[in-house]
Amino acid sequence: MEITTFASFLASMLNGRNFALIGAALAVIFSGIGSAKGVGMVAEASAGVLAEDPSKFGRTLLLQVLPGTQGIYGFAVAFLIVLKTGILSTPVELSVFDGVLIGAMALPIAIVGYFSAIKQARVAVAGISVVAKRPEESGKCITSAVLVEMYAILALLISALPILLYKVG
Repeated sequence: MEITTFASFLASMLNGRNFALIGAALAVIFSGIGSAKGVGMVAEASAGVLAEDPSKFGRTLLLQVLPGTQGIYGFAVAFLIVLKTGILSTPVELSVFDGVLIGAMALPIAIVGYFSAIKQARVAVAGISVVAKRPEESGKCITSAVLVEMYAILALLISALPILLYKVG
């Protein structure tokens, strides 16, 4: 009797909306972890520079912020999924297929967001070293870090556009 109850509970949890929400959660979790790790790496490198010369704060701040954008992108994709599933408005009936498909649409920003935030942080940490010795070259360092950002933006587009254009049902 208890096994049947648990099996029916499990079967009720495997619906389209929950699969879509799992994708939303993955987008937020992985891009957020990458961003948190990346921002932390750059902040650690900046601390040494700022201990020597606090006037370089403005130049180091932008390099610290850049790896955090991937987390914002993951949140944006998750929000689009929440809107698509109708959680904040009229609930939409999603088939399991629709839910799995929408959840899978979040994977590009989840995966690329995680890795690009960490790679961008490595570029930004190298930029912090340049700012320590030659602060006038900070623009070149920011440009290098923004090049990595381009791949996160592409992943955002690859995740967001299909979610926006997908017709449920």
